[in-house]
Amino acid sequence: MQKKYEQIVGWVNEQIHNGILARGDRLPSENELMERFGVSRQTVRRALEELADDGLVEGRRGSGTYVTANIRRHKDEEVRIAVMLTCVDTYIFPAIIKGIESVLTPEGCTMQIVMTDNAVEKERMLLKEFIRTQSVDGIIAETVKSGLPNPNLNLYRELEDMGMPVLFVNSFYKDLDIPHVSMDDHMAGYLAARHLAECGHRRIGGIFKSDDGQGHLRYAGYMEALMEKEIKVRGGQVIWTDTEEMKTMEEEGDRFLKRLKGCTACVCYNDETAYKLVRICQTAGKRVPEDLSIVGIDNSALAQFCPVPLTSLENPAEKLGRAAAEIISGKIRKNEKMESREFEPELVMRSSVRVVHEI
Repeated sequence: MQKKYEQIVGWVNEQIHNGILARGDRLPSENELMERFGVSRQTVRRALEELADDGLVEGRRGSGTYVTANIRRHKDEEVRIAVMLTCVDTYIFPAIIKGIESVLTPEGCTMQIVMTDNAVEKERMLLKEFIRTQSVDGIIAETVKSGLPNPNLNLYRELEDMGMPVLFVNSFYKDLDIPHVSMDDHMAGYLAARHLAECGHRRIGGIFKSDDGQGHLRYAGYMEALMEKEIKVRGGQVIWTDTEEMKTMEEEGDRFLKRLKGCTACVCYNDETAYKLVRICQTAGKRVPEDLSIVGIDNSALAQFCPVPLTSLENPAEKLGRAAAEIISGKIRKNEKMESREFEPELVMRSSVRVVHEI
């Protein structure tokens, strides 16, 4: 004889598989289920626990119980994951994609790659399309200008309310309680500045991006290392730039060198910034590392093939991609809890830093 809680489990399963309840829909309340089936609250809760264990529903504190099931996956059809990056063909992004693909492809998942070009408007357009069509089962997203207020956060919340798993990669929005997979950016800035200090530098400038959350975290790490080494922080020798200004950095080389005047070393936001600073120095007749030591972050191909090979902090981009794919796949297929992961960077030493003995 079927147990009472199994009647509720069977009914919810039927509602989901017949399309009456879709992912993101709210189940009837405990009181409504009690009345419908003539059972106790304990029986209802037992049924909801069973459904949650099967990956069909999840409870949200103070809100109710929602459908999380993807009907296609229960029919052994492919799972579709959207990968939304600011760029896909340069810098560390091919490695991120390679890592994601290495996990999703063997699992029979389809990967849909889209680009935001680091533009809030394009991010908004893509998110609205995902909401309208419900054409994907999960989203791995790189944030857009995460150092600035973002008007699209409500769209991410809407996706969550629909039961759509979202995972950020490479950065995150601090105002959203959505897990992320990234390098520990605070540690990257800290290790870069500490390395320069341990090489004897006391006048250490910095170039950081103002419109990316990574830039703020790397700056915080840089500051922590300097204060730990009791090195005077000179605000005038910290340069803040943004995505658009980065494109014309070499054209404005004099401005950067003027701000870094008196510095023997500089921590750069990433390898692209460091690469351009090396070229600015060469154009102005300044030698790297003799006149200015430079550390980049990410250990991209730019670090290796820079005119002066760059000391840089390793961003394990392929590992980030693999971890992101494993986490979102686990959520979709097994309803596993998604949790943030941060990878500690490692210093890769090349030719762009010299040891000095300052008084």
